Amino acid sequence: MTATIPENMKDLLERPIVVTLVTLMPDNTPQATPVWFNWDGEYILVNTARGRAKDKNLSERRKATILSIDPSNPYRYLEIRGEVVSDTEEGGVDHINFLSGRYTGNSDYYKGNTVRMNAETRVIYKIRPIRVVPRDVS
Repeated sequence: MTATIPENMKDLLERPIVVTLVTLMPDNTPQATPVWFNWDGEYILVNTARGRAKDKNLSERRKATILSIDPSNPYRYLEIRGEVVSDTEEGGVDHINFLSGRYTGNSDYYKGNTVRMNAETRVIYKIRPIRVVPRDVS
C-alpha cells in the first residue's frame, strides 16, 4: 500500500529541492547521497549511473529513505521510507536531462560531453512510499 503525502507537505516533493537519499550497504549500514529527484504524484523517481553505490544498493536491497528539508525552514521536512518497485535504463538519459533542466535550467545534463555520456548507463529507480513522516515545527 502506498502511503499518502499530506497536502501541506506536497511542496517538498514538487519543488526542485536536493533531497537526501539513504540506501543500505551490503553490511546494512546506511549510505546517504544528495540527489535530484521528481515525484509523479505517486512515486519518487531518482536517476543514477549503473555501478555507483546507490545503484548497487537499490538493486540489491530495494529499500530507501528520502529526506526532503524545506530550504527556508530546516524544522519542516518530509521523511519518506519506501521500496523500489521498478528500475529501468529505458529513458534514463531523457530523465537525467529533465532533472538537469528542473534543477539547473539546462536540459542537457552532459552539455555535449559525449565521452561521459557514452561511458555511463543511466537508470531510473521508482520508489513507492510505504511510510511518510511529516514534521513541521514552525
